[in-house]
Amino acid sequence: MQINELLLKNFGKFHDRQIDLDEGINLIHGENESGKSTIHTFIRGMLFGIERGRGRAAQNDTFSIYEPWENPNYYSGILKFKSGEKHFRIERNFDKYSKKAELICEEDGEVLSVEDGDLQMLLGEMDAERYDNTVSMSQRNAQMGESIVAELKNYATNYYTSGNGEIDLAGALEQLRGRKKILENEIRMEMAQKQQKREKLEQEVSFVWRDVHHLEEELERVEEELAYRLEKEEEKKKERQREEEHGKGVMDEIRPEKWRIHPMELLVFALVIVIAVILFSKPWNYLIAIVLFLAFGLYIWNRMKVGKKQVKTEPEIILEEITQEEEKVPIEKLRWEKSHITAELKEKRIQYDNLGEQLAELDEVNERSREYEMKRQAVQMAADHLEQLSEEMRGYLKRDLNEKASSFICEITGGKYKKLVTDEKLHVSLMTDEKRVEIEQVSRGTVEQVYLALRMAVGELLCEEEMPVILDDAFAYYDEERMLQTLRWLKEHKKQVIIFTCQTREEQVMKEAGLVYHKIEL
Repeated sequence: MQINELLLKNFGKFHDRQIDLDEGINLIHGENESGKSTIHTFIRGMLFGIERGRGRAAQNDTFSIYEPWENPNYYSGILKFKSGEKHFRIERNFDKYSKKAELICEEDGEVLSVEDGDLQMLLGEMDAERYDNTVSMSQRNAQMGESIVAELKNYATNYYTSGNGEIDLAGALEQLRGRKKILENEIRMEMAQKQQKREKLEQEVSFVWRDVHHLEEELERVEEELAYRLEKEEEKKKERQREEEHGKGVMDEIRPEKWRIHPMELLVFALVIVIAVILFSKPWNYLIAIVLFLAFGLYIWNRMKVGKKQVKTEPEIILEEITQEEEKVPIEKLRWEKSHITAELKEKRIQYDNLGEQLAELDEVNERSREYEMKRQAVQMAADHLEQLSEEMRGYLKRDLNEKASSFICEITGGKYKKLVTDEKLHVSLMTDEKRVEIEQVSRGTVEQVYLALRMAVGELLCEEEMPVILDDAFAYYDEERMLQTLRWLKEHKKQVIIFTCQTREEQVMKEAGLVYHKIEL
């Protein structure tokens, strides 16, 4: 990609300011507060947009800082660039009420969609974060952000495994972990469902066992009562047979003798009356006989009355109670009740056995649980393998990154530092012919040269489309020799370089070295 023209219609201090850029080195020179940082921000905003913050954050965000000084509602610009063999124009309006972005191919007038990713495709999938960590560098942000470390790891896994940096193997690893988590959740849900089912079955078993116990007690009671009733029925039959044979009922046997009028008493009374009639003369004999007869009748009546008032004996009471109970519950009803309870008890016992079998089945690992566990293990194995592969690929990335950065740092330091070594967190060490030097031990200028080398190396690895290198007062701590070597390297290896500076050193060095450049004076 090459930026050809900037048109700041209304952006910061600029109004309808046009800046033409060429291939190679473009030197934008201006005093302090001449607008260099404004143009730098404009380029970034045109490529990736400018979002306004919310609340207190909106007071000092990029949107507010670079709002137009005149007519803030008209906040817009145009950037023209070349990608491949075609020229494009992007127009943006940053105003929050009329915000829009248009991407147009100038050869055929085709309108492309920024929202659908057409611009990002032309930029080689470059995003704002990668832009800030590679091709755009200022004195304030020479060191790269931590996000680039994760991006490099992801790129290493993707590119060195598949040969294509766009294939997101790190994303695949994340999906595997997500799938594993889903399977583990499903296993937990399965176990929870089994536990709920177990608790429900155990409760049902408890209820059925209680019913079985109750029915067994009820059956035992009915059987005892039926046996007793049958026994009493047999006794009654025998009693009736004895009554028929001897003419004596059961009540006569259990009633005491004092309740009866003995036949001898009747005989004595009859003899007394006969003797009185014989011994006494008429009419006194008849009168005496009548008196004796009345007295005898009164005696019999009194004896019968006393017998009725006597308290019933215990055998009589028991017999009467049994008789009443027998009348209430017939034997046939007891037999039916026994049959009904027996059938219900059998059904409950079968139900109890079935519930016991279901509980036993819950203790066994079912096919569904085995399937979940096998899938979880397979996903875990795949994730472990991919993680191991990622670690190996990161080793390859570190090798390539170190080689590219070492070549750059060796050239601009005149061979003083032969090699640049990084770890997984991009902590840097430098190697001379004699020793290893940690980055904390070198000068500020060398530190910035190291980070520039890293940015260029990372940019070559991550950026599919070569982007313009933008340096904003990046040479403040460079000496003339290293600045010259850096400019030569950029001239030879980069298609377009945009340098913002308030100094004249860069121009003098390039003039003396005969380096061709395009100067824009603000």
